[in-house]
Amino acid sequence: MISSINEKAPLECTNISEVRKEIDSIDRVIIQLLSNRLGYVREVVKYKENTPSGVEASGRRAAVLSSRREWASDGGLNPDVVEDIYNRLIEYFIEEEKKIINV
Repeated sequence: MISSINEKAPLECTNISEVRKEIDSIDRVIIQLLSNRLGYVREVVKYKENTPSGVEASGRRAAVLSSRREWASDGGLNPDVVEDIYNRLIEYFIEEEKKIINV
C-alpha cells in the first residue's frame, strides 16, 4: 500500500536526500488522509446526539483506540505510540465536532 505512493522502496534509496523525499511523500499522504477523515468527522455530527457526551462517544473512542493498537502491533509499530497519536487526533476531532454543534 505505501509503496504505491513512493517512487522507491526504502532499500532502493541510495542517499539521505532520496530517503527524505520518500518520507515527505508519505507524510503528504498522511496529512491528506487526515484531512479526508476530518470531512467524515464533520459529517458524523448529523447522526450524533448534540450533547457533550454524545459528541465524545466514549464507547466508540475506546473501540477505536483498541483497534488502532491492534493494527499498530500487526504493522510492527509500538501500540502505545499509536494510541497516543490517536488520542490526540480524537481530541482534536471532538473539539471540531463541538464547534459545529456549539457545545
